[in-house]
Amino acid sequence: MKQEAKKFIQAELLKREIKYPQLAIKMEHKGYHYSANTIRTKIHRGSFSFSFFLEVCDSLDIDIICLDKNKL
Repeated sequence: MKQEAKKFIQAELLKREIKYPQLAIKMEHKGYHYSANTIRTKIHRGSFSFSFFLEVCDSLDIDIICLDKNKL
């Protein structure tokens, strides 16, 4: 799942044409304090917390919707 989360964030950044310094600014505006280098390292490593994933999504205005697979 680490690779899936990493690919998701990288794809969203690419789609929006956002680089790590821009993401750091967007995250700062939302109250999340990370340097561009810290963000880059976390994403490239692929081992970040779920809360970091949610912070990135929030900063990119991505809504996360959970679906129960048993009810599909």
